[in-house]
Amino acid sequence: MIRVVLVDDEPIVRSGIAMLLSGEPDIEVIGDVSDGQDAVALAVRARPDVVITDVRMPGMDGVETTRRIVTATAAGADDRPVKVLVLTTFHVDKAVYAALRAGASGFILKDAAPTELVAAVRAIASGEAWLDPAVARRLIDEFALRPDSGLPSSEEFGSLTGREREVLVLIAHGLSNPEISDYLVVSEGTTKTHVSRIFAKLGFRDRAQAIATAYKSGLVQPEDQLPPRPGARPG
Repeated sequence: MIRVVLVDDEPIVRSGIAMLLSGEPDIEVIGDVSDGQDAVALAVRARPDVVITDVRMPGMDGVETTRRIVTATAAGADDRPVKVLVLTTFHVDKAVYAALRAGASGFILKDAAPTELVAAVRAIASGEAWLDPAVARRLIDEFALRPDSGLPSSEEFGSLTGREREVLVLIAHGLSNPEISDYLVVSEGTTKTHVSRIFAKLGFRDRAQAIATAYKSGLVQPEDQLPPRPGARPG
């Protein structure tokens, strides 16, 4: 079961999301709270798989809530940090960008289709990033335009093999592990190995950070299309 905690200062929003998710056979809502401080305490105590938080709340907002949850659960005994999905009513703004910088694994619009919210929860619980399809391109543009002193060094980038760079490019285009495996004609196990090595070499926390870094470093440009599909070759 995917265990979920909901954070929103509007009871009707929490109730609606809880009803939606509780109808799924593999998702369990284990708690809902109205503010960031309670969310952090509950996340540390209950160790859910996913926390869904509104980005704008009185008191501690979603950005600080995300940062504290990710920091507080990063070194848990089970080595399984709690993932955060951010809810927003805006397509792209500073708060969304800040939440991803704080460690969120993705964001989704409050008016997204119910099926998209369910898919986002499942994706994030499995270690994927989720960037709302309707606004991913605009967010990528924001990433590309903003400076960041925390980019991996040229030596760290240089440590990637040619195949690892290919995989990072495909991650930046939003492909999941199964999609990358199909695209490169390799096994999913091979893809997971490449992704793990990329994350280890470049110090990535999750796929959202990998996507941001790929664009901000210039490895991928906002106007780039998916590269031509290669023929079958060893992974």
